[in-house]
Parts: sequence; C-alpha cells; structure tokens
Amino acid sequence: MAAPIAVAIDAPDIETAARWASAVAPHVSTLKVGLELYLRYGPEVIATMRGASRVSLFLDLKLHDIPATVAGAARAVARLKPGILTVHAAGGTDMIRAAVEAAPDTRIAAVTVLTSLDEQALEAVGMRGPASDAARRLAALSVAAGARALVCSPHEVASLRAEVGPDITMITPGVRPAGSAKGDQARVATPEEALAAGADLLVIGRPITGAADPGAAAASIAAALRRAEATTA
Repeated sequence: MAAPIAVAIDAPDIETAARWASAVAPHVSTLKVGLELYLRYGPEVIATMRGASRVSLFLDLKLHDIPATVAGAARAVARLKPGILTVHAAGGTDMIRAAVEAAPDTRIAAVTVLTSLDEQALEAVGMRGPASDAARRLAALSVAAGARALVCSPHEVASLRAEVGPDITMITPGVRPAGSAKGDQARVATPEEALAAGADLLVIGRPITGAADPGAAAASIAAALRRAEATTA
C-alpha cells in the first residue's frame, strides 16, 4: 500500500519533474505540483507527471483572490482532475465556497497558516494570537464554507482535528525526517510525529527529491511510516 505522502515535485524543469515522479510514484499516494512548476508549464506538467501512474495529483496553487476570480481559476483547473486543490483560508468564506462550487469533484484544501511563518511573522502581518489559535479560527471558517481538507503545520493537527472532526483530511507540510535541514520551514516535525498527531497526508519535498536516489528515499520514508503504524496499532 502506498504511503500517505505527497511528494513536492519542485523541479527546475519538466524532464526532471517526470523523472522524480516516475521514481517515487510506486511508494507514495500523491504527487504535488506547486505554483512555480505549474506557471512554467501549465497543464502539460500534470499530464507528464501523471503518465501511466495511478497516483493522485495535488495541485498546490494556493488561490487567493475575489470569489469570482477564484471560481474561474478553480473551474479552469478542475478539468485536469486534480485530487486536491489548495486555496488560502484567509480569502474568507465566500471565496472558499466559490472554489468548492466551481470544482465539485476536487477536494478543496484550505491553507491555514503557512509553515514558514513563526509568531513574529504572524504578528507583523496583523494576525491575532499564536499560530495555533489563528489556524483554528481559519480551519473552522474553511470547513463551514465547504472545504474538505485543511493544510496546517504538524504542530496544529491535533487541535484542528478537535475543532473540525474526523472527516476532514489533514495535510501537513513542514515534515522532515530526523536529521534533515529545516530549509525555509519554521514549524516542522518528523513523518512519524506528524502521523501520530493525526495527519492524513504528509507533504515532503527536498528530503526526497534532493536525495541522490529519490525513489529509494521515498521507499525508506514509506517503510519507516509502516513500522511506526505497526508499533502503534
């Protein structure tokens, strides 16, 4: 069974993206295409990465605009049949609902608080309270607007789960195997910690794609997650 990992395919070109996707697809459930790669290649990169694989595609565009614009954008990419599409929860109730209605067959995931933001950065942009409180408020708003998934730091998974219940998919970036560099992430956890906290899908990028053998790196993390699940079962 594929591990609940979304590999962030932040490749410099479409050929590298296809190579990484092919290498990791046997071991993980999901491939994530971010804004930079999508803007460079558009729908072509989705078709290229999907290939003959049955792996789910996660289109991480973090849409954030007025409701009508977000609805149009969501409708435009819905034809690519992504499993997940992200919007910013800070766009508000009407914007989130517009995305949900425009892409009914895609799981709309609302991004609560970016994992690159620490308390000082949140205060600087005028967001009240610690990250956990801000994430909880945005999570409740998003689910009420129809979002079926939330993107949050591993540190906030448990409190958000308590807020929105068991049926919402919890997606956690900021996941780093023990010993990996944090990069530009401020609030991180290991894959085992994130899973134990209640995450459903772990976003992992550079620890896999930056490895000499991305396929082997993905297989190793997947095996570690299976061991962790077995010991807690």
